[in-house]
Amino acid sequence: MKADLRQVFNAAGMKKDIEYEIPVSELEKIKGYSFSSPLKIKGSFYNRADVVHMDYSADVTLDIVCDRCLKELERDYHYDFKHIVVTSVNRDEDEYIIAENYRADVDEIALSDMLLELPTKLLCKDDCKGLCGVCGCDLNESECDCQK
Repeated sequence: MKADLRQVFNAAGMKKDIEYEIPVSELEKIKGYSFSSPLKIKGSFYNRADVVHMDYSADVTLDIVCDRCLKELERDYHYDFKHIVVTSVNRDEDEYIIAENYRADVDEIALSDMLLELPTKLLCKDDCKGLCGVCGCDLNESECDCQK
């Protein structure tokens, strides 16, 4: 989704709400993750004292396989993001979202933000014990005598 922000940039106090979903079919292009729900985006662009801000939340559900015990499960993720939006910068800046011609690509922003926040190690729980390296039993559910 491309957001036209011309009105927001030109009037202090102006606000533009956004609420939509990026479908699973588009999320399937992302390697390393399996999405079971669309990426839900809800937030707004607003002009406060001639500075344009973007505040939004992103919600998604992943089908994951625990990296330690190989258990399959669904995990919900919720993230909140805040950005300052500008029409141009004088030097290379990573701190700002650049809205060329007053347009911001919300899909690109949301996907980049989400991918930077998603864990690289997917676990069923923080203290997952994993599998026995000898017999392969799930050490969360039972104990074995292999390592003793």
